[in-house]
Amino acid sequence: MSAEDARGAAAEDAFGVAARDVLARLAAHGWTLGVAESLTGGLVLAELVAVPGASAVLRGGVVAYATDLKHDLLGVGADLLTARGAVDPDVARHMARGVRVAATADVGLATTGVAGPDPQDGKAPGLVYVAVSTPDGDSVRRLVAGGDRAAVRRAAVDAALRLACDVLAG
Repeated sequence: MSAEDARGAAAEDAFGVAARDVLARLAAHGWTLGVAESLTGGLVLAELVAVPGASAVLRGGVVAYATDLKHDLLGVGADLLTARGAVDPDVARHMARGVRVAATADVGLATTGVAGPDPQDGKAPGLVYVAVSTPDGDSVRRLVAGGDRAAVRRAAVDAALRLACDVLAG
């Protein structure tokens, strides 16, 4: 196995551990999950779905890659999107809240950011916001990830799953 393959396998294993932890914590609370993704394009949901038994708590997800879909499918305010763009902590928070409604879930998990290589709305590549919305409140985390497009997306998946673990742990 090459060093690159080993790093990829380690990252997949780390994601798998975090995904299993998120799902176990949701089950312990008796809660369900909906996922809203932008730059990650379904990678967070794929990590969760890879865990056997995920269907016990996972309701589904929305990939709202285009800015208008964040409004149309997730209810993010058009004024907010116009004023700040899609890469913003409040947009992430509203995406997480919106997917709770869209998926009729107890918890929403969301990602938004700039994977690169070019800036978006004046925001540099690598800037990511992840959010979790629960019946107890919302939490948003900012991440500035380095590397190429794939590395930024992997870092965003990791940050989203870790935030969810932290929030669900109390």
